[in-house]
Amino acid sequence: MSIALAIPAALFFLAIGSHVAVALGLVAAVLLLAFGGVPMTVIAQTAFKSVNSYSLMAIPMFLLAGNLIMKGRIAELIIELVGSIVRAVRGGLAQTVLITSVFFAAVSGSSVGSAAAIGSSTVEGLKREGYPARFAAALVAVGGTLGLMIPPSLGFILIGSIVGLPVDKLFMAGILPGLMEAALLMIGVAFMARRHSYGYKIARPDWKGFANRLPAAVPALAMPVLVIGSIYSGFLTPTEVSAFAAAYAALLCLFVYRSVTAGVMWETARQSLLQTAMIFAVVMGGSLVGFVMARMGVSQALIGALHAAEMNPYMFLLMVNLVLLVLGMFLDGIALIVLTAPLLFPAATALGIDPIHFAVIMVANVEIATLTPPIGLNLFVMSGIARIPVHEVARGVLPFFGVRLTGLALITYIPAISLALVQ
Repeated sequence: MSIALAIPAALFFLAIGSHVAVALGLVAAVLLLAFGGVPMTVIAQTAFKSVNSYSLMAIPMFLLAGNLIMKGRIAELIIELVGSIVRAVRGGLAQTVLITSVFFAAVSGSSVGSAAAIGSSTVEGLKREGYPARFAAALVAVGGTLGLMIPPSLGFILIGSIVGLPVDKLFMAGILPGLMEAALLMIGVAFMARRHSYGYKIARPDWKGFANRLPAAVPALAMPVLVIGSIYSGFLTPTEVSAFAAAYAALLCLFVYRSVTAGVMWETARQSLLQTAMIFAVVMGGSLVGFVMARMGVSQALIGALHAAEMNPYMFLLMVNLVLLVLGMFLDGIALIVLTAPLLFPAATALGIDPIHFAVIMVANVEIATLTPPIGLNLFVMSGIARIPVHEVARGVLPFFGVRLTGLALITYIPAISLALVQ
């Protein structure tokens, strides 16, 4: 009965414009007080404990590193370097955007941040080369989602903190799926560019230009290598790497490229702090919802229902993907993870599904959620950058859904893609 009242109440708060953290936290707190008999002090301690986590401390530093790279206008440097070679093929600028998206994914950990950084540097150029505005916006929006899969991924940090999985192993698990997704997108773009005669191409690869631009780009290109290499070698923990990444990004922007001032640095740090507060607020609200579900035995009831229905892992994963795809239309990625991870991970483990593999499946669904209206954040970001309506960006994204769903299916039913690099 209490759950039946809680769901409409949460939807009401969201409908009137309340932040998702407020809606979740307030409804869960009322449930615990009114129906669970839980003291207010226990509710406060539960909320605080959810963010009092060593692994979550990586989030503000990775956000700062990604925001600095975005402010430092390093995208243009990478685009010019890669474009020297790749633009010799049909649709070369679009392929350059996707390759640059892989780079930004490996330094930012944020889908929205990657899309914003790359979009501001490429959308106008794509339009000048004959790409439709909605295709250009959709391309950057889809490429930006790679920031959720390729480490350092904020999604993996959240999942690791919530369900108790090692973040370094989650990072390693995301490398091959992220690269596979990028390869699938590049194949899709090659097909669309050839079919619709999108873009221009240069006569031959400009190897001399590539060689001239490479020395200036080396410090930036070294950043993802250092970040991922430090984690994979075990030299640094993900939290320690986040601090290193932020310091390295500051060094690049302030002293190597001199692309930001001290004032911009301060403002970037302030924005990163506000983004961190928003994420932590959602985690706190979601932790109270998880506490409610635990006290009411929802997870155990779900596991019992799965055993009673004799559901096999393949059918369960299909059901999970369908549910997450639908929820992703109405929840942002952080809320989607915080709300569903405590419920779904115990059920997946009970069916013998590797939890690290399941985490990669969940992040793949969150990637798609950033592209699905009416809530898809990347759609709104690219609408503002490309100066076209949101529904036009959504129409441009539509041809890419087949590619993303193909990637989701491969990740779901071929566990080796996720687990090959996990030690």
